[in-house]
Amino acid sequence: MDTASNHFEALMDSRMEVEAKCPLGHFPCGNLSECLPQALQCNGHKDCRNGADEWSCGDNIGWADLFGDKLLDASQMEKYILNECFLQEYPESCNCIKTDVECVGVKLQDVPLLSPNVTWLSLKSNEIQVLSDFVFSEYSSLQRLFLQNNSLQIISKHAFRGLHSLKKLFLSDNLISSLSPGVFRDLHQLEWLMLDHNPLSSLSQDTFIGLQSLMYLSMVGTALQQLPHPSFCQHMPALDWLDLEGNQIETLNYSILKTCSKLEVLLLMDNRIRRVPENTFQSLWKLAELNLSNNRIKELPKNTFKSLFKSLLKLNISHNPLLHIHPSHFNHLTHLQSLALEGIEIPYIQTKMFLPMKNLSHIYFKKFQYCSYAPHVRSCKPNTDGISSFENLLANVVLRVSVWVMAFITCFGNLFVIGMRSLIRAENNLHAACIKVLCCADCLMGVYLFFVGVFDVKFRGQYNRNALLWMESVECRTIGFLAMLSSEVSVLLLTYLTLEKFLVIVFPFSNLRPSKLQTVVVLASIWLLGFIIAAVPLMNEDVFGNYYGRNGVCFPLHSDRQEKPTAKGYSTGIFLGLNLAAFLVIVFSYSSMFYSIYKTGINAMDLRSRLHRDVAVANRFFFIVFSDALCWIPIFMVKILSLLEVEIPGTISSWVVIFILPINSALNPILYTLTTSFFREQVEVLLCRWQRRHMLKKDRKSLTSSAIFMETARPPCYQPPHYLQPGSLTGADPRYA
Repeated sequence: MDTASNHFEALMDSRMEVEAKCPLGHFPCGNLSECLPQALQCNGHKDCRNGADEWSCGDNIGWADLFGDKLLDASQMEKYILNECFLQEYPESCNCIKTDVECVGVKLQDVPLLSPNVTWLSLKSNEIQVLSDFVFSEYSSLQRLFLQNNSLQIISKHAFRGLHSLKKLFLSDNLISSLSPGVFRDLHQLEWLMLDHNPLSSLSQDTFIGLQSLMYLSMVGTALQQLPHPSFCQHMPALDWLDLEGNQIETLNYSILKTCSKLEVLLLMDNRIRRVPENTFQSLWKLAELNLSNNRIKELPKNTFKSLFKSLLKLNISHNPLLHIHPSHFNHLTHLQSLALEGIEIPYIQTKMFLPMKNLSHIYFKKFQYCSYAPHVRSCKPNTDGISSFENLLANVVLRVSVWVMAFITCFGNLFVIGMRSLIRAENNLHAACIKVLCCADCLMGVYLFFVGVFDVKFRGQYNRNALLWMESVECRTIGFLAMLSSEVSVLLLTYLTLEKFLVIVFPFSNLRPSKLQTVVVLASIWLLGFIIAAVPLMNEDVFGNYYGRNGVCFPLHSDRQEKPTAKGYSTGIFLGLNLAAFLVIVFSYSSMFYSIYKTGINAMDLRSRLHRDVAVANRFFFIVFSDALCWIPIFMVKILSLLEVEIPGTISSWVVIFILPINSALNPILYTLTTSFFREQVEVLLCRWQRRHMLKKDRKSLTSSAIFMETARPPCYQPPHYLQPGSLTGADPRYA
């Protein structure tokens, strides 16, 4: 490690000399005078002419030397090429090369008899359940022993007696629930001990007696609840790598680690640690990597890492429910190369938190917007949340173009319908008023999309500098409010219109028809309810947090661990409660309407006319329900998956917000107005009248016989469709669906 550290320091010194020529937040293209911004470093694309922006992008600190002896040197390669066996005794089912024996997956139930000069023995994936006393005592030359993936339950206290030369012992993936004190007493040369994935819930302090040379100890997923007190490393003075990932450890303090002064790597992720006292790591003066991610740590004293200022190169405290990160938490870590803070909210983030770490080359945040507070760090992740990126509020060109297209279609379509329905005669004035109110609600969605597009243009190329301010801004909350208001009013209005049609068609002879006053009251109530739904999260930030400002497009669809419980419950109630219920009502109502029309039409007209009418109604109802399903089902799925804490790519959220959410708003004018027979007929009448007036003006200018000309040239302005016959059921007409 010392060699690796010296090399790193020399490299950093030379790099800093070159970087001094680049402005803060920019990094050089090797020895070229060209400088590129942080966002273009290690992004998978060669932006420098010589590709220097993609050099040294891996986040490692030189631990490969611990695994170096896994590689075959020339003498070992020669041994395998010669394919000779120097053992006089070994099982026929096993393979032997030189003094190495491999008995993998041959259903052995006991340790086989071997010649005493064996040096390498693999018994992986067999059915061995017990290691009895002195079972390896004859194999004093054995250096590596592989026993993983057996059914080992019992290891006798003297099972490893006589293995004075053993360097690596693998006991992973067995059923070992306890280890006797002193079981490793004779393993004075042991360097690696692998105990992964065994049900070892507790260990005695004397379990590791005799392991004076142990360097690497792995106990991943052993259900360990606590480390032996008072000092875990008392019998392992050479231990420099300790991996305790995926256990149930709750306590960590100075007394446990005080004799682990040689530790260079300490991995404690996925445990249940709640507290880390200030002096916990005081004796670990050589510690280079510390991983405390995915624990339950809520508070870290500000001097927790102060004693590690000379040695620590890699620190990971991601995914802890930390309530506060002190500005001076990392002040002393001047040698740190990698810092991971993923999944942690940093409400009071400041540039001065990270500037003291001059050698920092990799940093990981929960939000890419935080990267603007670490401009001197070459590689900052994430680069994007799928919706926004370093440079732009909308991450890719397709989204940036699409937001304008969808905004134009939504606004133009709804404004056109409002205008046309104000000009033409309505078949039902109350129904027409409802449609115009629906268009007003849908038009707000277009306004929301226009503002997203405007702010995307405003922040183009420098979004990460403004991201936090934007998401906390009044503008973001306002357009989020508009989007929620539009969405909920539209859902409620569609449900009301559907129920109105349902009553007319399924119960044609009842008196269940809303009056003008009732319609006005219902419409006003829907708008009031939509306003309340959208406004409630803005009333108390302590309860709801920044409800609309959790992403760049200011829409609260996706839930995550950091979302306040009240906000999560509220959005779940809206999207999976109210909206899902409305969708089910619409599906049921249109299914019932179609059945009623089909049943009524059986005796009402001849077979050919009935089939034509049924197909028309079925097509119309299908597209209405299909458009609702196309809009809402993806939204329901995203919400459910986010509540289940399933990782959802940000790109999916962006497509849902820009494309899926506005689908109803864009299609409603077409489905409820532009494609209806009555509307088309009225438009034809308007066009015909305009044509008549135009021709009359021309006739008045001419001196020919206008009367004869008008009678012969005037086109018919309205022809009733063939299915509108006297006595037909108006309520069953597809034009009114």
